Amino acid sequence: MARRTGRRPGNPDTRESILRAARETFAERGYEAASIRGIATSAGVDPALVHHYFGTKEQLFRACMDFPVDPAEVLPQVLAGEPAEIGERLVRFFLRVWDSPAGVAAVALMRSAVSNDWTARLLREFVTTQMIRHVLPKLTVDPADAPLRATLVASQMAGLAMVRYVLKLEPLASAPPEVVVAAVAPNIQRYVTGDLGSPAAQRE
Repeated sequence: MARRTGRRPGNPDTRESILRAARETFAERGYEAASIRGIATSAGVDPALVHHYFGTKEQLFRACMDFPVDPAEVLPQVLAGEPAEIGERLVRFFLRVWDSPAGVAAVALMRSAVSNDWTARLLREFVTTQMIRHVLPKLTVDPADAPLRATLVASQMAGLAMVRYVLKLEPLASAPPEVVVAAVAPNIQRYVTGDLGSPAAQRE
C-alpha cells in the first residue's frame, strides 16, 4: 500500500476551533495586528498546531474567508502584459471564476458580508491585505493615486458581483460574458490608467 503524503487532516473539531478563533481575531484586530500566537491562545492550542493545520498567517486568513481563488497567485497573472489591456483581463478573469462552480462560495461570502457586520469586516481586511496590497506595487501610476485607483476597481467589481450574482438583476444577470467585458472593462481600465480628475491625476 502506498503511503499517503501531505499534511494530515487531523481532528476536525480542533481545526474548526482554530478557524473560529482566527475569524474572531481577524475581525476584531485586523489582519496586521492579529498573530498566530494570539489566535492559538484563543483557540486553546499550541501555535505549532495552527501552523500544522494552516501554515502561515496568510494561509490561515484565506482559509477563514473560504475564498475560491488565491489572490497572490492569480493577480500577478491578471496584472502581467500590456497595461492598456488590464481592464479586459481583470473582467474576463472575474467572470470566469464567478461563473464557475467556485463562484458559489464567493456568492455566499458576498451575501454574508451584506447582512453581517462581522463578515463585512473580515471581507474588508481580505480585500485590503490580500488583493489591494498585491495590486498597488504593480500599478505604474502616481503613488498618490494608486490607493484610490485600487479601491475604485474594487467598487466596480463588487457592484458587478452584487448585481449579476447576488441580486441577479436582468438582463445583466444572464448577459454573455463578452457583453459584460465590453461594457465594464473600459471603466476598469480608466480606474487603472486613465484620468480620474483628482489633483494627483492632474499632475501627471
